[in-house]
Amino acid sequence: MRGELGVTLDADIAYRIGRAFAQILRARFLDHQNNDDAQGDASVWQSLQPIVVVGYDIRESSSELAAATMAGIMDAGMDVLDIGMTGTEEVYFATSHMQALGGIEVTASHNPINYNGLKLVREQSKPLSSDEGLAEIQALAESGEFTASARGQKRTNTDKSAYIQKLMSFIDTKKMRPLKLVINSGNGSAAPVVDKLIEALQAAGAPLEIITMHHTPDGSFPNGIPNPMIIANRVATQEAVLAHDADMGIAFDGDFDRCFFFDENARFIDGSYVVGMLAQAFLNKYPSETIVYDPRVLYNTEAVIKAHAGQAAMSKSGHSFIKQVMRESKAVYGGEMSAHHYFRDFCYCDSGMIPWLLTAELLSTTQKPLSELVDDYISAYPSSGELNFRLTHTDAPALIDNIAAHFAEQSPEVNTLDGLSMDFGAWRFNLRASNTEPLVRLNIETRGDQSLLAEKITHLQDWLTSQGAHAA
Repeated sequence: MRGELGVTLDADIAYRIGRAFAQILRARFLDHQNNDDAQGDASVWQSLQPIVVVGYDIRESSSELAAATMAGIMDAGMDVLDIGMTGTEEVYFATSHMQALGGIEVTASHNPINYNGLKLVREQSKPLSSDEGLAEIQALAESGEFTASARGQKRTNTDKSAYIQKLMSFIDTKKMRPLKLVINSGNGSAAPVVDKLIEALQAAGAPLEIITMHHTPDGSFPNGIPNPMIIANRVATQEAVLAHDADMGIAFDGDFDRCFFFDENARFIDGSYVVGMLAQAFLNKYPSETIVYDPRVLYNTEAVIKAHAGQAAMSKSGHSFIKQVMRESKAVYGGEMSAHHYFRDFCYCDSGMIPWLLTAELLSTTQKPLSELVDDYISAYPSSGELNFRLTHTDAPALIDNIAAHFAEQSPEVNTLDGLSMDFGAWRFNLRASNTEPLVRLNIETRGDQSLLAEKITHLQDWLTSQGAHAA
């Protein structure tokens, strides 16, 4: 849930959301406690604690919104565990680790400075969807028809040691070789965790030199909103990688549930190739396991999974969909080109810290630079990156119907799991509507043919423009 401060989100709205969330969770908890036949695993519900974990990012409005949210939770009769200034994945971890009924992170991630929001998870850090409580929470928050209960209590625990230990469990520090890394925290919430990881790596004898930048958490974002998807925001990290002759650069968004990579030449690595790289790393460790991926860009990921005898599972993009498919297939890893990476052993949730630790280990064990690890992927399956088009004279469903008709005579393989995917053998594209803006998002890839890629980019850009969609 995200909104513009003072317009669609304020302390009163945060209070209502917190109270509605807690009231519904508490009712479900009591139902399961009193009814052995209630839906769900009875043993899981017996082990849960009637608390809600709350954390918040560094934005200047976040602590006020978190306080209002916690007041709503307590007024609903639920206890609160306040874990302080955190990234989203810390709430995911604490919710499962503490066996809490749910968790809330107050964050707007990479959104503009005048926005904020709340990310909600239920027991075992499972995401909420419209049919799993989100619509019910919205209706109750809007109606304000709250029930009276004895007020819950709040306790505070900002100890990150269990979380840091969990992150470190993903790597073998004995395999680390000397590496120099640049980490850009973007003045967001990542710095305290990065500092503790540096301490843990040093204590374990890992020979890593880590240079930090934009490292002081500052909700005014003096170096701009931490969003490395914006090309201009990559420059500082790229310059630092070159200046320090680093082996790799890492940059985070505001709540560090995504991390972005730069190779030793300061080249930004598209997220789809990182998915392939991590899929290969996991399949080397865990043969025949399942890897989940989204349909926006998939040639390389599918090739890696096939070459390493893994099991492929495609999911609609978006964290709730990816996590559901991962749980159903017990997948060891899931990745999106948007730089969200999900891990079975991290309660099937996404983490921005685990990927860079894994990549540092991969650079060490392969003794290859990052550029070499991804160059084969890039040359074998070049892609356009995500191209955004703003709609002015048409809507997304009509546009997608029109492009399907435009290419129908070429008899492509069609997939509508997430928007429209059309595969012509030598190349494919995916066109999907944004969930939050009047945009469509286009991805094109080919099988090793850069000139064909350029040709198709031009053709589809011209066609979309003729339909009233303009490059955003």
